[in-house]
Amino acid sequence: KLQYPDEVQKMALRGEADDEKISAEKHGRSHGGNKESATSRVLRELRKEALDRLRSGEDAAGALAEDGGEGRLVLHREQDLNRDDGAANTAATASDGGAIVLAGSGGDNDNDDGTGPVGEGQRSRRSGILVERKSNTDTNIPTPKWHAPWKLSTVISSHLGWVRSVAFDPTNTMFATGGGDRVIKIFDLAKACVASPDALKITLTGHISPVRGLAFSERHPYLFSAGEDKMVKCWDLETNQVIRHYHGHLSGVFALKMHPTLDLLVTGGRDAVARVWDMRTKHQIHCLTGHDNTVGAILTKSTDPQIITGSYDSTIKLWDLAAGKCMTTLTHHKKIGTRPCPTVLRKHLPLWSGRQSQKVGGV
Repeated sequence: KLQYPDEVQKMALRGEADDEKISAEKHGRSHGGNKESATSRVLRELRKEALDRLRSGEDAAGALAEDGGEGRLVLHREQDLNRDDGAANTAATASDGGAIVLAGSGGDNDNDDGTGPVGEGQRSRRSGILVERKSNTDTNIPTPKWHAPWKLSTVISSHLGWVRSVAFDPTNTMFATGGGDRVIKIFDLAKACVASPDALKITLTGHISPVRGLAFSERHPYLFSAGEDKMVKCWDLETNQVIRHYHGHLSGVFALKMHPTLDLLVTGGRDAVARVWDMRTKHQIHCLTGHDNTVGAILTKSTDPQIITGSYDSTIKLWDLAAGKCMTTLTHHKKIGTRPCPTVLRKHLPLWSGRQSQKVGGV
């Protein structure tokens, strides 16, 4: 026989009085002209039968064996069982909201740790009340590993203006920087790390506006640069000369990126478009239009979407390189407020005299 805790037995005794009250109410409504629905009557009889089993201590495992209960008894809340047809159907199908699941603790299948014949992922105490089911998730969140705090190694003071772009050579032997002084400087990485005075290898001049983008080619000894002068240049690092120009942008070029597997160059700028160039022939393959403001960031990858662009219009676009069309637009970023222009403040911030309480001018 199943043994149930004292709380369940008290609930069964209280249920007898509730049954009499509910029966009286149903009887009164039937005399008043309202007939009890068949579903409510069946549920009431099932509930009464379940309470009778609890009071008599009868084994309920056989009644629930075909349903996979295995010694468990499900009691729905009284407010669910006392509802009409629509609510009764909901109560009959509810599994966790409004249901009490009980399991006997005196069977032969009980384990030494107090777990009974319950389903996988469930635990029961000796009292027979099931503990909350654990959710079966396969998510494996990696634990971050501690590392020593980063420390400043070297400071290189070479540019005369803001440093706008940095790029590393694929061989990891040098890196290039471009800035507001319109020049490109190439440094030896090993010497720069120890602040050697001869770390600067060469200075490349040719841009007439700040340099905003740099990229090394992984398959050729080329360095590509883009600037606010609308120019995109290809530098041969063996001769330190410009060998190609890519003309097409109508305003400053703010971003530049090489394709990882193809001989393609992608640039974006203030004209709100991203242009795809054939690195060898200098021909423009695609002009990716759709942004409403400056294209300030570009990412390329070997699999679709092969080009991703970020713009000052707060959107990110994923592009199909073969078709030259936008695949998806992400709009999760939001614009932040900007301070009013000083010329506007002069029109709206008057000066007042504290003595006469009169306007005396404006700021």
